[in-house]
Amino acid sequence: MHHRTSRRTLLTATAATAVAAAAGMATAPGASAAQGTGTAHSGHTSAATTRRLKRLISRMSLEEKVGQLFVMRVYGHSATDPDQADIDSNLAEIGVRTAAEMIAKYHVGGIIYFAWAHNTRDPHQIAELSNGIQRAGLAGPSRIPLLISTDQEHGIVCRVGEPATLMPGAMALGAGGSRSDARRAGQIAGAELAALGINQNYAPDADVNVNPANPVIGVRSFGSDPQSVAGMVAAQVKGYQSAGIASTAKHFPGHGDTSTDSHTGLPVIGHTREQWAELDAPPFRAAVAAGIDSIMTAHIVVPALDPAEDPATLSKPILTGILREELGYDGVVVTDSLGMQGVRTKYGDERVPVLALQAGVDQLLNPPSLDVSWNALLAAVKSGEVSEARLDESILRILRLKTKLGLFDRPFVSGHGVDRTVGTRAHLAAADRIAERTTTLLANEGRLLPLSRRSHRNLLVVGADPASPSGTTGPPTKTLAEAFDELGFAATALSTGTAPTKAAIDAAVAAARGKDAVVVGTYNVSATSSQRTLVSALAATGVPVITVAIRNPYDIARLADTGHRAHLAAYSWTDVELRAAARVIAGRVRPEGKLPVPVQRADDPSQVLYPVGYGLKY
Repeated sequence: MHHRTSRRTLLTATAATAVAAAAGMATAPGASAAQGTGTAHSGHTSAATTRRLKRLISRMSLEEKVGQLFVMRVYGHSATDPDQADIDSNLAEIGVRTAAEMIAKYHVGGIIYFAWAHNTRDPHQIAELSNGIQRAGLAGPSRIPLLISTDQEHGIVCRVGEPATLMPGAMALGAGGSRSDARRAGQIAGAELAALGINQNYAPDADVNVNPANPVIGVRSFGSDPQSVAGMVAAQVKGYQSAGIASTAKHFPGHGDTSTDSHTGLPVIGHTREQWAELDAPPFRAAVAAGIDSIMTAHIVVPALDPAEDPATLSKPILTGILREELGYDGVVVTDSLGMQGVRTKYGDERVPVLALQAGVDQLLNPPSLDVSWNALLAAVKSGEVSEARLDESILRILRLKTKLGLFDRPFVSGHGVDRTVGTRAHLAAADRIAERTTTLLANEGRLLPLSRRSHRNLLVVGADPASPSGTTGPPTKTLAEAFDELGFAATALSTGTAPTKAAIDAAVAAARGKDAVVVGTYNVSATSSQRTLVSALAATGVPVITVAIRNPYDIARLADTGHRAHLAAYSWTDVELRAAARVIAGRVRPEGKLPVPVQRADDPSQVLYPVGYGLKY
């Protein structure tokens, strides 16, 4: 099957190059996507390329122009032959049966992949879906390839799972503190996405997480220190873009100090202009300086930056005044999902795309109804509310990026490229080494750790088992138990959940009898969480208890009086981070991670329990 794919891909690729050349669009020989490490800014596009692109734009119909601005979800594993359930979903939500039909009808400039939309089953399927999407784009009147995007942040937000290589997430990398590790992680992840035909990644997260109660960012951020975050963001941008894909810093102007989730409400940020410049701006400035290809907007209100209190996604003072003019950014601006509540609270869905474009946006991501948004924008251009020149300005930025990524020249990927790149032994080994440098040891009473196989061989692993971020790893208790078994221990796994019941706690206590130590995976422990009761009950048995925070590192503040002996922060529950934590507990590697955020006292948040930079060693 894979050889047939490769041959067919080569044939279509040759045809596509002929199409591109006929349209006067072929990029310079050797200007391949793999070499594309420059920026998408106008100053870096040759005058001849700009002239060619403008000629192409002048030949596009108004409908094609409007479509080029949209990046849309679509259900199915195939562009032309999805499962019936996915056809039904597409008909219900988009009014088309397939991705190919959507591209033919709406001329969309991009498609976003989601696991829940069944776009990301396995590497060869993803590559074939990408090729089908590009074939549909090149079959259109102006023969324009698509930007295919996804949220592959790694850590807790991941759309493509195993057997692709899963990397530690942002806060874990922040704990590791190595910019070269951050860059290498981006380069490996970017190379694998490129092999799958995904050419725009909505990563890295450039938010500075200064609010421990942030419900939507948390470990998706590199940390709470603006300069450290800026360094990591720049490193990741360079890593991703050296692999020939577009990187996207998000969520401008900064989503790190929110206590509301913009998926469900409209957060208001109270930072002054000076605080914004000091706290939120540095990572975005660093991303622009590193040549970032795209920046994603936030559905947040920052009154100090826009007194009209419009969401940043719809704010001209923020997107044009600050991002374009003050930060000097001329790359692609993409909205966060237009299906999120934060952008829909103030204006109707038909006004949002028009206002976003007027604010300075180029790409309109995932509107709830493509038909409503697409027709609203078309009507706004026809009525003169939005000028065609304004439309052309965004299209030129989008087409520049597609040219830079080599999509007019080589829009297709091959099965051979997937086998050579995705989830290779070298990539998986690099992920393990990077993860080992991120695990953070915060408590080690009586030097319990590293655990000796001689004195603490029989282990019980209990705790939270949240669903895998990518749908392909875990559950965490099983992953940890298997990792300990491989390290020469005898481990038993028992899932107790994120809110353990009395029955689950009793079962865990019974299972702990006769064990030499218990490892508990904790997950965002709150003041009222029964996870605290679980840890206390286990500690009361006299068996040494080791807690591992598998998401936010703040759990230890809520576990202070539970009697546990040792505590580690893993920052995510994907296998690569859990296996690294097991190797640290077992002493196969030494803990090297340092907290990238402060942990405050649970009863008095003005007091810091563990400062930034804290981390014990053996």
